[in-house]
Amino acid sequence: MEVQGSGLFSKLVAITAVATVIYIFYSGISNPASKVPGPWHTKWTGWVAKYYWFIGQRPFYVHALHQRYGPVVRVSPNEVHTTNIDDVRAIYNAKVTFRKSAFYTNLTGPQVLSIFSTTDVDVHRKFRRLLASQLSETSLKQHLPLLNSRINLAIEGMKRETKSQGYTDLFKWAMFTATDVIGTLSFGESFHMLESGKKNQYVEDLEQIGALSRLRVAFPRLLRFAFKYPIVPLFSRAIARGKRLNGYARQSLQRYQDYVDSDPTTLRLTFFTKLFKAEEDGKVSFNDIFSNAQSFIIAGSDTTAISATYTIWSIIQRPQLRQAILKELQALPLGFTETDLRGLPLLSQTIEEALRLYTSIPAALPRVVPAGGAEIGGYWLKEGTVVGTQAYSMHRDPEIFPNPLEFNPSRWENPTKTMKDAFMPFGRGSRVCIGLHLAYMEIRLLVARFLLEFPNARESTREGMSHEDMESTIYFLAPPKGKRCLVEP
Repeated sequence: MEVQGSGLFSKLVAITAVATVIYIFYSGISNPASKVPGPWHTKWTGWVAKYYWFIGQRPFYVHALHQRYGPVVRVSPNEVHTTNIDDVRAIYNAKVTFRKSAFYTNLTGPQVLSIFSTTDVDVHRKFRRLLASQLSETSLKQHLPLLNSRINLAIEGMKRETKSQGYTDLFKWAMFTATDVIGTLSFGESFHMLESGKKNQYVEDLEQIGALSRLRVAFPRLLRFAFKYPIVPLFSRAIARGKRLNGYARQSLQRYQDYVDSDPTTLRLTFFTKLFKAEEDGKVSFNDIFSNAQSFIIAGSDTTAISATYTIWSIIQRPQLRQAILKELQALPLGFTETDLRGLPLLSQTIEEALRLYTSIPAALPRVVPAGGAEIGGYWLKEGTVVGTQAYSMHRDPEIFPNPLEFNPSRWENPTKTMKDAFMPFGRGSRVCIGLHLAYMEIRLLVARFLLEFPNARESTREGMSHEDMESTIYFLAPPKGKRCLVEP
């Protein structure tokens, strides 16, 4: 009987295995996405794309697929990417027909409900309605004294560093600047990294938690299990960091709320002052404010620091370009303002070109095909299919940007409508980055001040620094691979 039972079990296992293979095979060939050009294996598995995500090379992998298969490619059984400009306009339109995918929830964790991560259109509209006015160009002008004071500290820090060791880490000081600014405008107080010249515990915890994003996106269920049962030290430490982060953020916000309640007339306004009023009226919860503040810190620090660093690095590689920009800057009056910088054509064009080639978020911004399905690049896709466009490929389309690998600011002298539509360093459509005006302000000011203070700066070779350090390992953000940019005066 045991032998017969064993044989029966083996048969059941074999039948199950065969049925599973048949099901996977049929699902692959019957899925409308199977008709989209792409590697044969992407009809049945997304593990290759996950592998490239895990090693920080996914945008390069997808770009190679575009180069081989064309503007519309299949990267997994249920995911299609496009660089067709009409598709881009349709997917990232203002009507939000294509909603954000679960990628964003996996990236931040299901407990975070913010303007960045929510897939709910109504929730996003509510947050944007409450936050947009504080982040308009007009409102941001009131924070220019803060920006200038922070950048002054960064310049002084870089001067001290170059005096003591002969070089400075541009990326580090750009990160300190952006993080201290967004910390003040989110929590009501600075992290004071510019004063100390080093990261504080909150930012170190934030970076380490962020490093787990590649696991969270690739294996969301596994990560949820691991965090629920943290038997592995890596996850135990991550949970401890998460608790510290939550504690610091909640204490800071609660302290700011107490200030709001006690003396609102002398209080520094933050992006969330209006939300505290909305909380009183029952429109949002304290957790809503907390989640959005956390998201602002992440979105407003690395992205701006990356963009400012690559802009300056690109300029100091090109002596003629640097001299031409310096000529623009030196013609400004003493005490020039951020508004004056906007009027400098070559500086503006150079920033745009740096954002094109060194976008801080070059990976795809995934969306979901709506009910009833949709046509992308001439291929019909069923509802629920993930679609997207990565800025890395869009910005390197030779039909839109001739000689796309050439750093050429002059291409922005008279950009075409197609160039403008294809340019998406801050996303596109209704979910475009709400903080883009702040980012531009910080980038302009930091680039201008750096060039004026260090007019002969060059890339350093100290500590083994080389061009390779400036290559990117990309998960969601694309910082320099070496997490540094050493320059000499």
